[in-house]
Amino acid sequence: MPNIVVLGSGMAGFGAAYRLHAEGITPMIYEESGYHGGHTASFRYNSGFLYDIGPHISFTKDTRIQDLFADSVDQKYETVQINLNNYWNGYWPRHPVQLHLHGLPEDVIVRVIADFVEERQAPERAMRNYEDWLLASFGRTFAELFPMKYTRKYHLTTADNMSIDWLGPRIYRPSLEEMLRGALSSSSPHVHYITNFRYPTEGGFVSYLKKFVPMGNLKLNHEMVSLDPLARQIRFANGVQTNYDALVSSVPLPDLVRMIRGVPHDVLEASQRLACSTCVLVNFGVGREDLSSAHMSYFYDEDICFTRLSFPHMLSARNVPRGTGSIQAEVYFSDKYKPMTGSPEDWIDPVLRDLRRCGLLRDDDRILFRNAMLVRYANVIFDLERKTALETVHGYLEDVGIGYCGRYGEWGYLWTDEVFKSGESVAQKVLDRIR
Repeated sequence: MPNIVVLGSGMAGFGAAYRLHAEGITPMIYEESGYHGGHTASFRYNSGFLYDIGPHISFTKDTRIQDLFADSVDQKYETVQINLNNYWNGYWPRHPVQLHLHGLPEDVIVRVIADFVEERQAPERAMRNYEDWLLASFGRTFAELFPMKYTRKYHLTTADNMSIDWLGPRIYRPSLEEMLRGALSSSSPHVHYITNFRYPTEGGFVSYLKKFVPMGNLKLNHEMVSLDPLARQIRFANGVQTNYDALVSSVPLPDLVRMIRGVPHDVLEASQRLACSTCVLVNFGVGREDLSSAHMSYFYDEDICFTRLSFPHMLSARNVPRGTGSIQAEVYFSDKYKPMTGSPEDWIDPVLRDLRRCGLLRDDDRILFRNAMLVRYANVIFDLERKTALETVHGYLEDVGIGYCGRYGEWGYLWTDEVFKSGESVAQKVLDRIR
């Protein structure tokens, strides 16, 4: 029986465990935290309010993954038709904005459509970066008023410093007819890569891992401090030392690389050029349910501190005490582009202030719960340095036989099902290598 070690107990780690379990192998899973789940963990507080680490929903079209997750929660899940909206200068257009211009100021609509038409008639633009793609897709007015602003808040850099590797279906490119319909009528159709989603009825998003946990020998509170790929040996902060025949890691690449003994300088330097956002999640429990008609809202105004809001009570009524509602706000930072100031708790009052400015909270609302948590690794930033830096890091890990998976191992923009399958895939590579 090969001794296979998995670092990290999130969706990717358990994807790997699931694949190994199918071959009769029970891997050792080491988790630095005192709980399993990684970024898919969920926390219920004494107040009765439950929050995930960021807005997690499952909208996969992969029926195999759908069935696996459904079985993990004993078929007890909510199926929800998604509703998304946006906030811009006091207006609340539906999402995506480019299909729902109706109700915005007339002069804005005219300029957006005029620029859109002009761009469609212009010679084809070279796609050097995300800014070029936005201008070619929407015209300058829309690009500058909406996605370029959101880029600075969410990705924390400018669109001309970003690649287009991450786009996929995430941003919809409309036809002129679609844009005109959305400008003339409030009843334009819903077009988005998410139409409906599933969410566990009980226990938050982490419940989707319930049936996978026994497939590995899980060791919590094991923070790795050193990895020797030649001796195939790992040391942990608690003094435990272990050897492995094969290794699967979902540890964020900058953290993983700096712990590898004998790592070449160019690989270490490349790992430090990989950019990622840090997120402060500010959570509120409120004494009423009717907080929003949308499950998530996107905020473009740069004088509003949060970038996105989600409403956990709208995912499952069991996430909150009866008759109450909940809000989770995301405030983004980046060591590379926008270093965080103060502590996570320092952002509770600014978020509360801006929730009232937007009209989502009233002055007389009862705030039943509040807290803030820091998510050190939030979203990979696809800046123009990412590609070459990542090739250097991944090439080295492959040379020394370290399997990498998950959002922060692949250093990509992976959704939940893709993260799970990433773990499965690297486990298969490990099996192929040791057979």
